[in-house]
This record gives sequence, structure tokens and C-alpha cells, in this order.
Amino acid sequence: MKTFTYLSVCLLTLLLGGLSLQIDTDLHLNQQWQLLVSPNSAHSFADIFFVESQLPRLAVTLLVGAMLGMVGSLMQQLTQNNLTSPLTLGTSSGAWLALVIVNIWFVDWVADYSALAAMIGAIAAFGLIVAIAGIRNMMGLPLIVSGMVVNILLGSIAAALVALNQQFAQNIFMWGAGDLAQNSWEWFNWLLPRVSIALLVVLFAPRVLTLLRLGQDGAQARGLSVLPAFALLMVIGIWLVSVSITAVGLISFIGLLTPNIARSLGARTPREELLSSLILGAALLLITDSLAMWLSVSLSTTIPSGVAAAAIGAPALIWFSRQRVASASDRVNMTMSESSTPISRFVILLIATFGVLGILAYSFISLGDTSSIFSLPGEFQWQLRWPRMLTALSVGVALAVAGIILQRVVYNPLASPDILGVSSGATFAIIVLGVVSGSLLSALSWGVAFAGSLSVLLLLLLLGRKSNYNPSNFILSGIALTALLQALVQFTLAQGTGDSYKTLLWLTGSTYRVTASHALVLAMAVSVLLVVVFGISRWLTLISVGREFATARGLSSAKVSGVSLAIVALMCAFATATMGPVSFVGLVAPHMASMLGAKTIKTQLVTGALIGATLMIWADWAGQALIYPNQIAAGTLVATLGSGYFLLLMLKGKFR
Repeated sequence: MKTFTYLSVCLLTLLLGGLSLQIDTDLHLNQQWQLLVSPNSAHSFADIFFVESQLPRLAVTLLVGAMLGMVGSLMQQLTQNNLTSPLTLGTSSGAWLALVIVNIWFVDWVADYSALAAMIGAIAAFGLIVAIAGIRNMMGLPLIVSGMVVNILLGSIAAALVALNQQFAQNIFMWGAGDLAQNSWEWFNWLLPRVSIALLVVLFAPRVLTLLRLGQDGAQARGLSVLPAFALLMVIGIWLVSVSITAVGLISFIGLLTPNIARSLGARTPREELLSSLILGAALLLITDSLAMWLSVSLSTTIPSGVAAAAIGAPALIWFSRQRVASASDRVNMTMSESSTPISRFVILLIATFGVLGILAYSFISLGDTSSIFSLPGEFQWQLRWPRMLTALSVGVALAVAGIILQRVVYNPLASPDILGVSSGATFAIIVLGVVSGSLLSALSWGVAFAGSLSVLLLLLLLGRKSNYNPSNFILSGIALTALLQALVQFTLAQGTGDSYKTLLWLTGSTYRVTASHALVLAMAVSVLLVVVFGISRWLTLISVGREFATARGLSSAKVSGVSLAIVALMCAFATATMGPVSFVGLVAPHMASMLGAKTIKTQLVTGALIGATLMIWADWAGQALIYPNQIAAGTLVATLGSGYFLLLMLKGKFR
């Protein structure tokens, strides 16, 4: 890489640093330089604010940005995967869960052991991903999909812990949004010695990375112990990410973007890529933070830097995901197996029986009465139970049917409303309207949710058409949109309004606030949509064979896709507006139906709907019974079980 490129980037960084100090300050540039030279000369409020707030913020921003950029390059070179980052590897979620646990149950350890806890959580998450994807599948989609599932799993557990400990919610909201604001030099002084190990990466990692480019056999032939070197460098990278997250919270995409930008600028050797990613990371986070500060001043509200980073990074992830991925990248270690024999009526009846047993347990098992486990519910108890029970059943049916339709229309066995961001679109639309209107409850409208879901679907289809609906690009687009929407949701939660905790409970997918009228509207809407789906079952059969096949038989594939995806958006809208976002039902239920032998569309719809309803009714009941009188939201429990099931499938495929 040419020297003039390094100098240009360094100059850009300094220029942006000077510009960022102009935001929200009355000091002239010469006064700022005087305070930089002699900080003890600060006397006025503006001087003290500059020295104790803006300068530490600038220093922390440059330091964290540099670390995230360099670690992103390190991880991408180690895995030889241009889409690897702390975000896609699940290490951020592991660190988040560990910090949540420490802040809730080990308060005395927060000051001294937060960084260590974050590192342990991040390493555990990465170890789980490696165990699932396999050390030889670090170059493609298996690694990214594994990271996505681990993110959902650990994020669901963390959200459940926060929901059960309301007193910690607000601080974690702000931390989750990524906050670079400083009120002293304390965090910079804490962070600087802990990231000094990065010097070892700059000095010694380039030779290791150069040898790794020769392949595992080539590197071993030249005397490199591949696995120990890989593990050591990855642990150092995870440590740098962990201490950065501990200091400023979750800031996504910096580690993903900077190495790709560095390579596009001409970085070719490992050393050039590491150094340029380090400088570009500092510059990019500085741009992001300056944008966040400018928006905060313009809108008279606090815009966390993590939200601005997600707003910039999500479109960039979509852009980079559109680049050609190696053919191995589409081989996900999960076998979408189908039974060789059609499903029998006995199996369908058995699934329905489990669902009925769930309804009976929900109706007649008294959680609070220690004298008698089984009892007839009183009128008041029944008025509380039946809306929740009906909601759980309806949501299970809606999401299972939506998943079946999506998988057939886009020809992707990994397609589901939550993975593709369809549910996140509904969630974001509802929360934004809730913030604008001042109340989440007033925003819980299926029309608003439908607009959000349909917008995401249309965007995904537009992006997927150019890549011929390539599974890698399609899924990565969904991941990017979901990450962006989640960052924006964190921003709304961090505002600290009276509805923040209610919003959190709703985001976990709980039936606790569902009224009788809401449950009835949901059930009727799902029933009507289900009738429509069975009415177009022939369309779905033809289009699942192929668009050209359907067109040759006089069917308009565009019309079928439009109607089908509108039904998916409506299903997700009603379910999300009533209960909140629920993950994995739309993926697990269709897959289990196929595995049991449901081959025709009608059989798959019936079987998948029964599986979804059964899963949801038992999850909602177990969430109320496991830690009574406290409750675990059904959405959290389903996300945990579903992601665990998904990971087991991938492990099974790897061992095969």
C-alpha cells in the first residue's frame, strides 16, 4: 500500500478530530489547542467541559475504533472470510450476556472483573460457534449462520435476565446502544493499558497471517503450529473486543467494514491490512461519533454512537455480502432432511394430542395452589388464562404457516420471518410509532406492523432478485437488516421513557398484556388467512417446483409471490402486534414437518401449524410455571429452545 494513502488517512483522522471538537462547544480552535497543551488552565465551564468530556470522548473514540478495526482485520485474515467480525461471530452477544450476569448477581465484581467476564463470555460464544461450524468451515456461510443463531440464543437469555431484574434495565439499555459519552478520563485510563497487548499483534501477527495464506498444510510445512497460533491470536482479538465493549458498550460493524475498505484501497500484505484497518477504524468511528453528536444537537436528544454505526454498517454489510462467496460458503452444516415415507395420520394425531395436553395443563394446573395441583379455574382465573392461551396457539400457527410459505416462495430452507428480518420490520415500525406517540400501547396496531413487515420483505426481494436469490446473500441481507433494526430498537429503549420496561417485556414475546379482544381479533385474522392459504395451495405447489414450471402451466409467478408474501407480512403483523417478536417458530415448525414426512403443501401446512401451536402453548405454560411467581416470556423460551434445536441440527450435519 502506498505511503501517500497512509498519510492521507492519518490526515483525514486528524481533520475529523478537529471537526468533532467543534460540535457543541463555544471554544475557538486556538483556545482548544491552548487547553490541549495546558489542560490545567481550564477555569470556565466551557473549558472544563472540553477537557473533561470532549477530549476524553475523542481519545476513547479513536482508541476503540482502532481496536475494533484491527481486530476485524485479524479475524478476517485468520478465518479467510471477508464477512467475519465480532458481530457475525457472536462474540459481542457472549460478552453482553456475561456483563449482564455480572451486573445482576455479582455487583461487587463489576469494577474489577467486568472485562474478564466479557472475555469469558465472548470466548465461550466463539468456542460454541467453532464447535458447530467446524474449524475447516471458517471461510463461508456456516460460520456466519452459526454466529447468527448464537447471537439470537445468547441475546434471548440476556433479555430474559434483564426483564426479570427491572432495576438494571435502563443502564443496560444505554450500554446496549453503544455510548461513547465521557465525563472524565477514567475510562480512557482504564482502557489504555488493557489494549496495549495490541502491539504484539502488530509486531508478530503479520508473519503468522502470511503463512496462513499458504493454507494449513503449507503453513505447517514451514514450521508454524497452526492451531496454537490461530487460538492465541483469536484470544487476543477477543480480549481487545471485550475490553472495548466493557468500556463503551456494543458498537457493531466497525470491525466488519474497515478491513474490506482497506483491501479496496490497496492493502495487500497482512501488515498493511492490519495497520490500515487500525487507522480506518479510528477514522470511521470518529465519523460515526461526529454524526451522532451532530444529530443529538440538532434533534435535542441523545443519539448513541452505536446506533449511528449500525445505520452506516448495515447497508455496507448488504453491499459486501453481494460479492461472490466461495461455493463452499453455501454448504450450511444442517441437513434439511425429509422422511422417505409420507407422514401417517397417527403422527399427526400424536402431535395434536400433545397440543391438547398443553391446553389442559394451561387450563387446569393451578400454579399458586400448593394444596391441589389440578383444579378447575375460577371465573377470574379463566378470564386471565384463555386470552393468553388463545394468543399462544394463534401465534404458533401464524408463524409456522408464514415460514412454510417463505421457504417455498424463495426456495431457501433457512428462510423464516425472524431470520429474514420480517418480524424485526414489524417490531421497529411499532416501536418508532410508540416513541412518536408517547405510548407503546397506542402503537400496537396490526396496520403499522404490516407496513413494517411488508417494507422489509419488498426490500429483501429487491436485493435478492439481482443475485438470483442466492442463499448466502439473502440470509446476510436479512442479518444486516435485523442488526440495524435491533440497534434502532435499543436506541428507543435507551430514551428512558415510562414505557421502556413495558417495551422490553413486549420485545421478549410475552402474552402477559394480551386482552380478550386482542386475542379474538388475532385468532379470527389467522383463521381467515389460513383459509386463504389453503385456497392458494395449488399455487404454492406449482411455484415451489420452480417459477418457470409455474409459468408454463399458466400461473403468474409474480402474482403468486405478491399474494403469498402479503399473507406472510399479515401473519407476522398480527402476531407481532399482539404478542411481540417471536423467533424460530417459523424455521423449526416447517423443518420438523418435513422431517416427519409432510410432503404435500396441505399436509405440511396442517402438520407445521400443529407443531407451531403445540410448541407455543407449552412454552407459554412452562414460562409461567418454571420460576413461579416470576415468569419467562414464551418468546424467550421458544428462542432458546429453537436456537438450541437449530444448533443441534448443524452439529448433526457436521458429524455426518
